[in-house]
Amino acid sequence: MKVGDRTQYCKIAAFLQTYRCYSVTMLDNREDVERGGKIIMPPSALDQLTRLHIQYPMLFKLRNNQQARHTHCGVLEFVADEGRIYIPYWMMRNLLLNEGDLVEVENIALKVATFTKFQPQSVDFLDITNPKAVLENMLRSFACLTKGDVISIKYNEREYELCVLETKPEDAISIIECDMNVDFAPPVGYQEPKRPEKKHDEDVDMDDPIDMSEYLDKAFTAFSGSGNRLDGKKKGLDASPEVKNSVPHKRGIPNYKHKKGTITFIRTRRNITDNNEEEEKDFEAFSGSGQMLRKKERK
Repeated sequence: MKVGDRTQYCKIAAFLQTYRCYSVTMLDNREDVERGGKIIMPPSALDQLTRLHIQYPMLFKLRNNQQARHTHCGVLEFVADEGRIYIPYWMMRNLLLNEGDLVEVENIALKVATFTKFQPQSVDFLDITNPKAVLENMLRSFACLTKGDVISIKYNEREYELCVLETKPEDAISIIECDMNVDFAPPVGYQEPKRPEKKHDEDVDMDDPIDMSEYLDKAFTAFSGSGNRLDGKKKGLDASPEVKNSVPHKRGIPNYKHKKGTITFIRTRRNITDNNEEEEKDFEAFSGSGQMLRKKERK
Protein backbone atom coordinates (compact mmCIF):
# COMPACT_ATOMS: atom_id res chain seq x y z
CA MET A 1 0.00 0.00 0.00
CA LYS A 2 1.38 3.37 -0.96
CA VAL A 3 1.47 6.28 1.41
CA GLY A 4 -1.70 8.31 1.03
CA ASP A 5 -2.31 11.98 1.47
CA ARG A 6 -1.94 13.02 5.09
CA THR A 7 -4.76 15.52 4.80
CA GLN A 8 -7.35 12.72 4.82
CA TYR A 9 -6.60 12.13 8.52
CA CYS A 10 -7.42 14.51 11.30
CA LYS A 11 -4.28 15.46 13.18
CA ILE A 12 -4.86 16.06 16.86
CA ALA A 13 -1.34 16.75 18.07
CA ALA A 14 2.11 17.28 16.62
CA PHE A 15 3.55 13.98 17.81
CA LEU A 16 5.95 12.72 15.17
CA GLN A 17 8.92 10.59 16.17
CA THR A 18 11.27 8.08 14.53
CA TYR A 19 12.20 4.87 16.34
CA ARG A 20 14.11 1.69 15.75
CA CYS A 21 11.64 -1.11 15.09
CA TYR A 22 11.93 -4.61 16.57
CA SER A 23 9.56 -7.56 16.61
CA VAL A 24 7.86 -8.74 19.78
CA THR A 25 9.95 -11.92 19.73
CA MET A 26 12.79 -9.83 21.15
CA LEU A 27 10.78 -9.64 24.38
CA ASP A 28 10.19 -12.57 26.71
CA ASN A 29 6.69 -14.07 27.20
CA ARG A 30 4.80 -11.36 25.33
CA GLU A 31 2.61 -13.45 23.03
CA ASP A 32 -0.33 -11.15 23.84
CA VAL A 33 1.34 -8.40 21.79
CA GLU A 34 1.96 -10.72 18.84
CA ARG A 35 -1.73 -11.70 18.65
CA GLY A 36 -3.05 -8.16 18.45
CA GLY A 37 -2.60 -4.87 16.67
CA LYS A 38 -0.93 -2.79 19.38
CA ILE A 39 2.69 -1.80 19.95
CA ILE A 40 4.99 -1.10 22.90
CA MET A 41 6.56 2.35 23.05
CA PRO A 42 9.21 3.96 25.32
CA PRO A 43 8.25 5.98 28.44
CA SER A 44 9.44 9.22 26.85
CA ALA A 45 6.65 8.92 24.28
CA LEU A 46 4.07 8.80 27.08
CA ASP A 47 5.62 11.87 28.72
CA GLN A 48 5.41 13.80 25.46
CA LEU A 49 1.87 12.65 24.66
CA THR A 50 0.52 13.67 28.07
CA ARG A 51 1.72 17.24 27.48
CA LEU A 52 -0.20 17.43 24.23
CA HIS A 53 -3.93 17.72 23.77
CA ILE A 54 -4.44 14.29 22.28
CA GLN A 55 -7.64 12.39 21.68
CA TYR A 56 -8.15 9.07 23.40
CA PRO A 57 -7.76 6.23 22.65
CA MET A 58 -4.24 6.79 21.37
CA LEU A 59 -3.92 5.72 17.75
CA PHE A 60 -0.78 5.94 15.64
CA LYS A 61 0.25 5.75 12.03
CA LEU A 62 3.43 3.77 11.32
CA ARG A 63 5.24 4.72 8.14
CA ASN A 64 8.18 3.15 6.33
CA ASN A 65 9.30 5.97 4.08
CA GLN A 66 11.90 3.91 2.25
CA GLN A 67 9.36 1.36 1.01
CA ALA A 68 6.39 3.77 0.85
CA ARG A 69 4.32 1.56 3.17
CA HIS A 70 2.17 2.47 6.14
CA THR A 71 -0.28 0.96 8.63
CA HIS A 72 -2.12 1.95 11.80
CA CYS A 73 -2.06 0.62 15.34
CA GLY A 74 -2.76 1.31 18.99
CA VAL A 75 -0.43 1.29 21.98
CA LEU A 76 -0.40 -1.35 24.70
CA GLU A 77 2.36 -0.24 27.09
CA PHE A 78 5.14 2.34 27.47
CA VAL A 79 7.91 0.06 28.74
CA ALA A 80 10.23 -0.23 25.71
CA ASP A 81 13.82 0.91 25.70
CA GLU A 82 14.41 4.49 24.65
CA GLY A 83 14.59 4.94 20.93
CA ARG A 84 12.89 1.58 20.26
CA ILE A 85 9.41 0.26 19.66
CA TYR A 86 8.21 -3.35 19.58
CA ILE A 87 5.51 -4.32 17.09
CA PRO A 88 3.91 -7.63 16.01
CA TYR A 89 5.71 -9.58 13.32
CA TRP A 90 2.75 -9.51 10.92
CA MET A 91 2.90 -5.71 11.09
CA MET A 92 6.58 -5.75 10.22
CA ARG A 93 5.83 -7.85 7.15
CA ASN A 94 3.19 -5.39 5.97
CA LEU A 95 5.66 -2.53 6.35
CA LEU A 96 8.53 -4.52 4.76
CA LEU A 97 10.69 -3.86 7.81
CA ASN A 98 13.67 -5.78 9.18
CA GLU A 99 14.95 -5.86 12.74
CA GLY A 100 16.35 -2.46 13.65
CA ASP A 101 14.95 -0.50 10.69
CA LEU A 102 13.70 3.03 11.20
CA VAL A 103 9.94 3.66 11.34
CA GLU A 104 8.07 6.93 11.70
CA VAL A 105 5.33 7.10 14.35
CA GLU A 106 2.62 9.77 14.16
CA ASN A 107 -0.36 10.31 16.44
CA ILE A 108 -3.66 10.56 14.52
CA ALA A 109 -7.42 10.20 15.00
CA LEU A 110 -9.52 7.77 12.97
CA LYS A 111 -13.23 7.47 12.36
CA VAL A 112 -15.22 4.67 13.95
CA ALA A 113 -15.65 1.58 11.78
CA THR A 114 -19.00 0.64 10.25
CA PHE A 115 -18.05 -2.15 7.80
CA THR A 116 -15.06 -4.40 7.09
CA LYS A 117 -14.56 -7.17 4.55
CA PHE A 118 -11.91 -9.84 5.07
CA GLN A 119 -10.44 -12.47 2.76
CA PRO A 120 -8.83 -15.54 4.37
CA GLN A 121 -5.48 -16.41 2.84
CA SER A 122 -6.06 -20.15 3.16
CA VAL A 123 -8.97 -22.53 2.70
CA ASP A 124 -8.23 -23.92 6.18
CA PHE A 125 -10.19 -20.97 7.56
CA LEU A 126 -13.37 -22.73 6.38
CA ASP A 127 -12.82 -25.40 9.06
CA ILE A 128 -13.87 -22.89 11.73
CA THR A 129 -17.53 -23.49 12.55
CA ASN A 130 -18.37 -19.90 13.52
CA PRO A 131 -15.77 -17.59 11.93
CA LYS A 132 -17.57 -14.35 12.79
CA ALA A 133 -17.63 -15.16 16.49
CA VAL A 134 -13.96 -16.17 16.43
CA LEU A 135 -12.99 -13.01 14.57
CA GLU A 136 -14.99 -10.82 16.93
CA ASN A 137 -13.14 -12.31 19.88
CA MET A 138 -9.72 -11.92 18.26
CA LEU A 139 -10.30 -8.32 17.13
CA ARG A 140 -10.58 -7.24 20.76
CA SER A 141 -6.77 -7.13 20.76
CA PHE A 142 -6.78 -4.69 17.84
CA ALA A 143 -7.34 -0.94 17.96
CA CYS A 144 -7.70 -0.14 14.26
CA LEU A 145 -7.64 -1.67 10.79
CA THR A 146 -6.06 -0.51 7.54
CA LYS A 147 -7.22 -1.43 4.05
CA GLY A 148 -4.74 -3.74 2.35
CA ASP A 149 -3.12 -5.07 5.52
CA VAL A 150 -2.81 -8.80 6.16
CA ILE A 151 -3.51 -9.42 9.84
CA SER A 152 -2.81 -12.63 11.72
CA ILE A 153 -4.99 -14.31 14.34
CA LYS A 154 -4.41 -17.47 16.37
CA TYR A 155 -7.19 -19.96 17.04
CA ASN A 156 -6.88 -23.55 18.33
CA GLU A 157 -3.09 -23.38 18.15
CA ARG A 158 -3.20 -22.45 14.47
CA GLU A 159 -2.32 -19.21 12.70
CA TYR A 160 -4.80 -17.72 10.23
CA GLU A 161 -4.06 -14.76 7.99
CA LEU A 162 -6.79 -12.40 6.81
CA CYS A 163 -6.48 -9.65 4.23
CA VAL A 164 -8.48 -6.49 4.89
CA LEU A 165 -10.15 -5.96 1.52
CA GLU A 166 -12.52 -3.12 2.37
CA THR A 167 -13.16 -0.74 5.25
CA LYS A 168 -15.80 1.91 5.78
CA PRO A 169 -16.12 4.86 6.13
CA GLU A 170 -12.41 5.32 5.28
CA ASP A 171 -9.37 3.25 4.37
CA ALA A 172 -8.22 3.36 8.02
CA ILE A 173 -10.76 2.91 10.83
CA SER A 174 -10.93 2.57 14.58
CA ILE A 175 -12.62 -0.58 15.91
CA ILE A 176 -12.72 0.35 19.60
CA GLU A 177 -16.26 0.29 21.02
CA CYS A 178 -17.98 0.17 17.64
CA ASP A 179 -20.82 -1.68 15.96
CA MET A 180 -19.14 -3.02 12.83
CA ASN A 181 -20.60 -5.26 10.14
CA VAL A 182 -18.26 -8.01 8.95
CA ASP A 183 -18.24 -9.86 5.63
CA PHE A 184 -15.97 -12.54 4.17
CA ALA A 185 -14.72 -13.03 0.63
CA PRO A 186 -13.94 -16.55 -0.67
CA PRO A 187 -10.55 -17.72 0.63
CA VAL A 188 -7.53 -17.68 -1.63
CA GLY A 189 -7.44 -20.92 -3.62
CA TYR A 190 -11.08 -21.81 -2.95
CA GLN A 191 -13.00 -23.42 -5.81
CA GLU A 192 -16.70 -24.00 -6.00
CA PRO A 193 -17.62 -27.70 -6.06
CA LYS A 194 -18.53 -28.79 -9.57
CA ARG A 195 -22.01 -30.13 -10.03
CA PRO A 196 -22.37 -33.20 -12.27
CA GLU A 197 -23.90 -32.32 -15.60
CA LYS A 198 -26.91 -34.32 -16.72
CA LYS A 199 -26.29 -36.10 -20.00
CA HIS A 200 -29.22 -36.41 -22.39
CA ASP A 201 -28.91 -38.71 -25.37
CA GLU A 202 -31.75 -36.99 -27.15
CA ASP A 203 -33.64 -33.81 -26.61
CA VAL A 204 -36.96 -34.63 -24.98
CA ASP A 205 -40.00 -32.48 -25.52
CA MET A 206 -41.79 -32.24 -22.18
CA ASP A 207 -45.07 -31.39 -23.89
CA ASP A 208 -45.27 -34.76 -25.71
CA PRO A 209 -46.85 -37.71 -23.84
CA ILE A 210 -44.39 -40.33 -22.65
CA ASP A 211 -44.82 -43.92 -23.85
CA MET A 212 -44.44 -46.13 -20.79
CA SER A 213 -44.62 -49.44 -22.62
CA GLU A 214 -40.86 -49.76 -22.96
CA TYR A 215 -40.46 -49.17 -19.26
CA LEU A 216 -43.20 -51.61 -18.29
CA ASP A 217 -41.49 -54.42 -20.20
CA LYS A 218 -38.43 -53.91 -18.02
CA ALA A 219 -40.43 -53.96 -14.82
CA PHE A 220 -39.05 -55.55 -11.68
CA THR A 221 -39.83 -59.25 -11.20
CA ALA A 222 -39.62 -60.61 -7.67
CA PHE A 223 -37.47 -63.74 -7.01
CA SER A 224 -36.21 -63.89 -10.59
CA GLY A 225 -32.63 -64.77 -9.65
CA SER A 226 -30.93 -68.11 -9.07
CA GLY A 227 -30.00 -69.70 -5.75
CA ASN A 228 -27.13 -71.78 -4.30
CA ARG A 229 -27.48 -75.14 -2.57
CA LEU A 230 -25.57 -76.14 0.55
CA ASP A 231 -24.52 -79.50 -0.96
CA GLY A 232 -23.01 -77.78 -3.99
CA LYS A 233 -25.34 -79.35 -6.53
CA LYS A 234 -26.71 -77.20 -9.29
CA LYS A 235 -29.92 -79.10 -9.78
CA GLY A 236 -33.12 -77.15 -9.43
CA LEU A 237 -31.42 -73.76 -9.03
CA ASP A 238 -33.05 -72.05 -11.97
CA ALA A 239 -36.16 -70.16 -11.08
CA SER A 240 -39.35 -71.34 -12.72
CA PRO A 241 -40.34 -69.08 -15.57
CA GLU A 242 -43.09 -66.72 -14.61
CA VAL A 243 -46.05 -66.36 -16.89
CA LYS A 244 -46.26 -62.76 -17.88
CA ASN A 245 -49.60 -61.14 -17.91
CA SER A 246 -50.46 -59.93 -21.37
CA VAL A 247 -52.75 -57.28 -19.94
CA PRO A 248 -50.98 -53.94 -20.11
CA HIS A 249 -50.31 -52.11 -16.89
CA LYS A 250 -52.90 -49.52 -16.09
CA ARG A 251 -51.51 -46.22 -14.95
CA GLY A 252 -53.19 -44.24 -12.25
CA ILE A 253 -54.63 -40.82 -12.86
CA PRO A 254 -53.13 -38.13 -10.60
CA ASN A 255 -55.43 -35.87 -8.68
CA TYR A 256 -54.60 -32.42 -10.01
CA LYS A 257 -57.08 -30.81 -7.59
CA HIS A 258 -55.22 -32.03 -4.53
CA LYS A 259 -54.60 -29.38 -1.87
CA LYS A 260 -51.58 -29.39 0.38
CA GLY A 261 -52.28 -30.37 3.97
CA THR A 262 -55.34 -32.50 3.14
CA ILE A 263 -55.84 -36.28 2.95
CA THR A 264 -58.19 -37.80 0.40
CA PHE A 265 -59.77 -41.22 0.97
CA ILE A 266 -60.81 -42.92 -2.27
CA ARG A 267 -63.58 -45.51 -1.89
CA THR A 268 -64.66 -47.88 -4.65
CA ARG A 269 -68.36 -48.36 -5.22
CA ARG A 270 -70.04 -51.61 -6.27
CA ASN A 271 -72.25 -51.42 -9.33
CA ILE A 272 -75.93 -51.87 -8.45
CA THR A 273 -77.83 -54.15 -10.84
CA ASP A 274 -81.46 -53.68 -11.65
CA ASN A 275 -82.31 -57.39 -11.29
CA ASN A 276 -82.81 -57.70 -7.54
CA GLU A 277 -84.41 -61.13 -7.83
CA GLU A 278 -81.25 -62.81 -9.06
CA GLU A 279 -79.31 -61.40 -6.12
CA GLU A 280 -81.84 -62.74 -3.67
CA LYS A 281 -81.62 -66.23 -5.22
CA ASP A 282 -77.87 -66.27 -4.85
CA PHE A 283 -78.07 -66.34 -1.05
CA GLU A 284 -80.44 -68.55 1.01
CA ALA A 285 -80.22 -68.74 4.78
CA PHE A 286 -79.90 -72.22 6.37
CA SER A 287 -80.03 -73.95 3.00
CA GLY A 288 -77.38 -76.56 3.86
CA SER A 289 -77.83 -80.13 5.04
CA GLY A 290 -77.06 -81.17 8.59
CA GLN A 291 -75.20 -84.22 9.96
CA MET A 292 -75.62 -86.21 13.17
CA LEU A 293 -72.85 -87.52 15.32
CA ARG A 294 -74.68 -90.82 15.85
CA LYS A 295 -76.50 -92.33 12.98
CA LYS A 296 -79.68 -94.33 13.48
CA GLU A 297 -79.43 -98.08 12.94
CA ARG A 298 -81.47 -99.53 10.15
CA LYS A 299 -83.81 -102.42 11.01
